Amino acid sequence: MYGGIVHCFSYSVEIAREYLDMGLYLGIGGVLTFSNGKKLKEVAAYAPLEQLVLETDSPYLSPAPNRGKRNSSRNLPYIAKELANLKGVSYDQVVDVTRRNARKLFGLPL
Repeated sequence: MYGGIVHCFSYSVEIAREYLDMGLYLGIGGVLTFSNGKKLKEVAAYAPLEQLVLETDSPYLSPAPNRGKRNSSRNLPYIAKELANLKGVSYDQVVDVTRRNARKLFGLPL
């Protein structure tokens, strides 16, 4: 097993499976909220929440409704809401699990 994150993941479920099997986290950003982000939506629905982290890719790739504007961490709730919808779980669960994932990944206290 490896450790780390695949930043700004935007590939297929098949490629996601390879990374997930290596024990890596997938970084999910604003593209998840784009109407043309079908491939990432499929990956987000497929991947275990325990292997996802939310990210901004600041200053780029702001989520809808702020697409085209400078991105920041203030936009993470849009990504969390979309992920919760795709997973069929609560917004709070997405926030709690992805926060825990990030803390674990970066060696911060849980």
